[in-house]
Amino acid sequence: MRARHERLRDARLYFVCDRTPGGRPLADVLAPALRGGVDIFQLRDKSASDDELLAVAAEARALCDAAGALLVLNDRPDLALAADADGVHVGQDDGSIEAARAAVGDDRIVGRSTHAPADLAAAHGADYVAVGPVRATPTKPGRPAVGLEYVRHAASRALVPWFAIGGLDAANAHEVVEAGATRLVVVRAIAEAADPEAAAHALRALLPATTREAVHGPA
Repeated sequence: MRARHERLRDARLYFVCDRTPGGRPLADVLAPALRGGVDIFQLRDKSASDDELLAVAAEARALCDAAGALLVLNDRPDLALAADADGVHVGQDDGSIEAARAAVGDDRIVGRSTHAPADLAAAHGADYVAVGPVRATPTKPGRPAVGLEYVRHAASRALVPWFAIGGLDAANAHEVVEAGATRLVVVRAIAEAADPEAAAHALRALLPATTREAVHGPA
């Protein structure tokens, strides 16, 4: 299997959810989402205990391995190794990039949420960044939308892979693609979809092919 950082560079569609997306068992949503084109899955569940997180992470690990996808834990660098995750994602209020890196090592991925140009400039040491929320979203209560201007800024300034995030779905994602995004993070667009595979496929179809896909075709 290719190295994590190489797979990150080729990743286009990033799915985030808790252990019961849309009130369903994780496997009922994640497995079809991976078939539909999800490249990275982030387990984000602030209410789960450590044992619950590790149990569902093991399930996610098996599904991601079968699909060749990356598994990331949200805000738990201390559990990333135990979960055999490929990396960890830390928000602006979740601790430092340096602390996350110290916990997971150089071989694993560290991602960072950014909400403004200053956050992007300060994300030294992160392997990727999330840019948003582009639109207001209930998954980030109290966080104002940043709009497309910050997406355009990231398109011209980001030095690492970056993903547009925030209220995106198949009906509006073309706006961030036109603003320069080549990668997306979604939550509800897949987690609450009646057909997660079709939802993922529709989103992936909006994004440009990777160089690897252009040469070898879709995985």
